[in-house]
Amino acid sequence: MTVRQILQKTTSVAIVGASKNPSRASYFVNKYLSSTSTYDIYLVNPTITEIEGIPVYPTLADLPVKPDLVDVFRKHDDLPAVLTEAIAVQAKTIWLQLGLVHDEVARDAEHAGMSVVMDKCLKIEHARFHGGLHLAGFDTGVIDSRRRLAL
Repeated sequence: MTVRQILQKTTSVAIVGASKNPSRASYFVNKYLSSTSTYDIYLVNPTITEIEGIPVYPTLADLPVKPDLVDVFRKHDDLPAVLTEAIAVQAKTIWLQLGLVHDEVARDAEHAGMSVVMDKCLKIEHARFHGGLHLAGFDTGVIDSRRRLAL
């Protein structure tokens, strides 16, 4: 399945490694997806209970739904355990963020019938297919190819 097909079929996303720190990529991806997509977003982190009033769940098993896509912001050595949780909740896709590649996890996920995306940012890929990608990584609202000059 292509990235575009995955994004089209996804209705719910669990962000594993969600952070309340605005300088962290998981925070930015959460804010972007929550404000620009129709996905139901669920946050997972065992060390915090809420981010800006939104509940944060300790594990994927604690979520009130089975997420379609598990977006992972964890270190390389944690990925097999995250995959085990994702398989247990019957997620359809495991998405390893930029810089995350784990061939064994990919193989095991595919063997379990899951789609796998590695070393890509969910926010960037969503924006790429929905017209919101800009060099700075956010939608400027400018549609033409010429920059507007400040007067």
